[in-house]
Amino acid sequence: MTALSGVVMDLCFSTHLANQAEKDAAPNLTLRGFDFIDRLKSQLEAECPGVVSCADIIALAARDSIVTTGGPFWRVPTGRRDGVISRLLEAQNNIPPPFGNFTTLQTLFANHGLDLKDLVLLSGAHTIGVSHCSSFSNRLYNFTGVGDQDPAFGHRKTFDLSYYTLVLKRRGLFESDAALLTNSVTSSLITQLLQGSVENFFVEFAKSVEKMGRINVKTGSQGEIRKQCAFVNS
Repeated sequence: MTALSGVVMDLCFSTHLANQAEKDAAPNLTLRGFDFIDRLKSQLEAECPGVVSCADIIALAARDSIVTTGGPFWRVPTGRRDGVISRLLEAQNNIPPPFGNFTTLQTLFANHGLDLKDLVLLSGAHTIGVSHCSSFSNRLYNFTGVGDQDPAFGHRKTFDLSYYTLVLKRRGLFESDAALLTNSVTSSLITQLLQGSVENFFVEFAKSVEKMGRINVKTGSQGEIRKQCAFVNS
């Protein structure tokens, strides 16, 4: 969830002796692409210094990465400013864990103004990417011993409804995926999504992402426009 929120770029801070940054929190250890964000920031600073925040850059890049995998396009309002504090514990306490039960997930989302529909829709982002948990690697990469993938999995590079199909078959990778079936509301929402079109899912997913993108946004005189995403301005 952090990757699309209004305060996203706090996770680009580098850890230093006085503080462990969000970037080094357990849920963020597998994040990649920081060098790409840095290159974008460098080019923007060369053309229009002090104008485009790191927060806006990564929000736009996240949207475009989903579009590239066949997913929906949505408007990303710009004008965010970057935070000046990044704390590891804040990330660990706010990012939904892969082992979370339904109560944990519902509480974490509600704390940020997100409801059960948002929980189901945003979980749909699990349709792309890979798990970095070694306990699933035999199904992902070597299902029959010849390097193939379990056919029950959807294509990890295509944004579609396959995640929900797997969840209903109780083939979700994470405990948090299975937790969606333990509540009648979220279970019903999954069924409704699968009965509808992928285009409808795209529309609803985009609405939830836009809603999430308004969480704790810094604007005006709040925060700063960083010169380098990994460091506060001196």
